[in-house]
Amino acid sequence: MSDDALRELADHIAEKQADAVIGADIAFGELTVEITATEVESFVEFLKNDRSCGFSTLIDITAVDYPTRDKRFDLVWHFLSMYQNHRIRIRAHVRADQIVPSITSVHPSANWYEREVFDMFGILFSGHPDLRRILTDYGFRGHPLRKDFPTTGYTEVRYDEKLKRVVYEPVNLVQEYRQFDFMSPWEGAEYILPGDEKSEEAKG
Repeated sequence: MSDDALRELADHIAEKQADAVIGADIAFGELTVEITATEVESFVEFLKNDRSCGFSTLIDITAVDYPTRDKRFDLVWHFLSMYQNHRIRIRAHVRADQIVPSITSVHPSANWYEREVFDMFGILFSGHPDLRRILTDYGFRGHPLRKDFPTTGYTEVRYDEKLKRVVYEPVNLVQEYRQFDFMSPWEGAEYILPGDEKSEEAKG
């Protein structure tokens, strides 16, 4: 869609959903609408059913972590309108302790997306039918995509031959694995790749 068409769509949405819309932005041929998180369920239902919108397909739900902000997270929804052949991005600022309405009643496919956001970022969704971790293990501590989560994690999982079961232990990295020489895998290679021998012959 052209920027003019996107701007017209943004104006239409802002007029019809004045209570929910905070602002809109068009960049690189994409429309992003910022909304109040508490209004997301009714707002998404409007996007789905309004004739000018027709955003009937949920593409993705994700989040972005800004640890220094009061409203720490940007919660982001992506939708596609196959009727109008355009896309929209919805964004809402969310506090770490804020509970956001689930949109599973409007888009059942949001179920696993919201579980993933909960698992990775710790954002809670009210009205979700089964909000539990989906990617990490049972009893996992923390949320891996938060920027204050250590890259090594807190625990490691391994199978203990002696105990004949899986055990959880604190991460204990050997110091040598913390040293990096930043050398490309191709640097210092002592083998010749197919075709390289011809260039060597040419030099000789």
